[in-house]
Amino acid sequence: MAEQKRDYYEVLGVQKNASDDDIKKAYRTLARKYHPDMNPGDKEAEKNFKEVNEAYSVLSDKEKRSKYDQYGHAAFDPAAGGAGFTGDFGGFDFGDIFSSFFGGGGSSARRQNAPMDGDDVLARIVISFEEAAFGCKKDVTFARIEACPDCGATGAAKGTKPETCSNCRGTGRVTVNQQTILGYMQTQKTCPSCSGRGRIIKNPCSGCNGKGYIRVNKTLEVPIPAGIANGQRVILRGQGCVGRNGGAAGDLLIEVGVRAHEFFTREGNNVYCEVPISFAEAALGAEIDIPILGGKTEKYTIPEGTQTGTSFTVRGKGIVDPTTKRKGDMILTVKVETPTRLSAEQKKNLASFAASLGDKNLGEKQTFFKKIFRK
Repeated sequence: MAEQKRDYYEVLGVQKNASDDDIKKAYRTLARKYHPDMNPGDKEAEKNFKEVNEAYSVLSDKEKRSKYDQYGHAAFDPAAGGAGFTGDFGGFDFGDIFSSFFGGGGSSARRQNAPMDGDDVLARIVISFEEAAFGCKKDVTFARIEACPDCGATGAAKGTKPETCSNCRGTGRVTVNQQTILGYMQTQKTCPSCSGRGRIIKNPCSGCNGKGYIRVNKTLEVPIPAGIANGQRVILRGQGCVGRNGGAAGDLLIEVGVRAHEFFTREGNNVYCEVPISFAEAALGAEIDIPILGGKTEKYTIPEGTQTGTSFTVRGKGIVDPTTKRKGDMILTVKVETPTRLSAEQKKNLASFAASLGDKNLGEKQTFFKKIFRK
């Protein structure tokens, strides 16, 4: 008794109202899963592969699918006068599947001897707040891949050179002929003799063990631009790992960390600083010394009656913008210090001063209590 065929929709794992794209996607997945190249010697996989292709040949063709939906398998049973399974894939580029799935297609396959760009290298440094503000130069040590100086990246010992692979004639690819359930097919694979390089090295270089490339520790003096912020990067083009087969060298990416400052903080290109002043300076006003980036000080006038927490802006004393070259501002916030350890005479004088004020000059304190007790 002949084995009963499974429903074609069930074979592909799709619903009966599946779109053409859904059917095509399901077929691609299953064709890759059950392909003989992926399952050598597996009879069950071979059987499934044939079943998947048969189902797709019908469901991918609108006319055949319509007949199948109406009559089922009987529509293609030769004994019943149906069309039968002919292996026609409805114009679908079957070779494209094998090219993308299994490395066939020759021209589209990536060859190991094709030009390849070198990898980027990441290094990290930490600089001070002032160095970030004004810029500096730093020695940066990192490791990168370079061409072996002993063999010039050939991988062959001095006095020798690589030989063209006789198996693939230098192409890195070989053509494999095989009989499949779909007929006689040709596919291209990586040459097993040279691993796709197209060359054979009989006498490998001792400096790089035949690889042609070595890992080298390198130190470069790197200019750090003024205004760089914590976490930003400086990029040196072409200072990364060397490219192969004529490919471009990678880049050196230097990630900059900035140490916190004892007094200054940064937001954008503005610098913030808290400056302590005395009670007398706040009440009477005064010309005080304020810190400036770079270890300098400048004079700044505080108006009389200044309250603690008041901020003042000093224009152009912040950090330069690396792009626009404009400088940010310095924002000073004053903190009025309450005197401690007063002498008896000072306490007496301060008490007399307080009594002389009465309800005058209470400012926010008077307003506060009026709001609290206004009911």
